[in-house]
Amino acid sequence: MKKIYKYLLNKLPRPLLIRLSYPFKLIAPLLYKGNKVECPVCEKKFSKFLSYGSDIAHRENVLCPHDLTLERHRLMWLYLKGHSDFFTKKGSEVLHIAPEQCFYKRFRAQENIKYLTGDLVSPLADIHFDLHEIPLEDNRFDIVFCNHVLEHVDDAMQCMKELHRVMKPGGFGIMQVPQDFTREETYEDPSITSEEDREKHFWQKDHVRLFGKDYPQWLEKAGFTVTPFIKEDNYDKETLDRYRLDPKEILYIVSK
Repeated sequence: MKKIYKYLLNKLPRPLLIRLSYPFKLIAPLLYKGNKVECPVCEKKFSKFLSYGSDIAHRENVLCPHDLTLERHRLMWLYLKGHSDFFTKKGSEVLHIAPEQCFYKRFRAQENIKYLTGDLVSPLADIHFDLHEIPLEDNRFDIVFCNHVLEHVDDAMQCMKELHRVMKPGGFGIMQVPQDFTREETYEDPSITSEEDREKHFWQKDHVRLFGKDYPQWLEKAGFTVTPFIKEDNYDKETLDRYRLDPKEILYIVSK
C-alpha cells in the first residue's frame, strides 16, 4: 500500500491529485489515530503523519492525513496566527498564487480580507495566468502568498519582480521555496531537461532550479525587504517536534 501511495503521489498530475485528495482525506485520519503529532492548522492529533516527497527528497512523518499540511504549511500558519494581523485586520486585499488546499477554504471564508487566487492550471484558482506577466494592476495587494512556485518557473527573478509590482507599499508576503542549505548559491542549469535528471539535481521532476542560502538576496534584488522569521526563537523544541516542522527551514517575510 505504501508503494502504491508513493507511486501515485509522484506520478499523477497536480490537478488530478487535488481532486483525489478529497475522498482520501475521509479515510486516512481513521488509520492514524493517536496523540504523538499535531497539526496546528486543523488542530487534530495523530499517531504519525504520512510520508511525502520524491525519491530524492522523500520525508517520513510530514503530511497531515486530515488537511494535507506539510512542514512549510504548518510553519506559515504559526506565523500568520501568532505574529501577524492576517486574521484580524479588516479590508486587506490578498493575492494567493497556487493556493494550497489546506488554506484555500479557510482563507476564502475570512470576512476580514478580499481574497483572490491565481495559477496557471490549478482548479482552485479564480484566474489563470503566467506568473511572468501578472495581468493585475500595480500596488494593489496588501498581502501576497506564492509558495513552492518559483522553483518551477523559467525566469524566477522576473516572477519575483511581478509579485513585487502588484504588492502595495507597506504590504507583506510569504514566498517559500525548497532551499538547500548546503549550497551557498542557487543552482541552475538549463541543459538539465529530463524528469529523471531534474529530480536528481533539483529534488523534483518539474523543478528547474534549487535555491541555496542566497535565496533572500534574490528577493532583495527583486525589490523586497526581507525579514527572517526564526521559529526556534519563538517556539520550544517540544512544540516544533510535535508539529513536525523542518528544523532547517527559515520563513522569509517579504515587504515593500
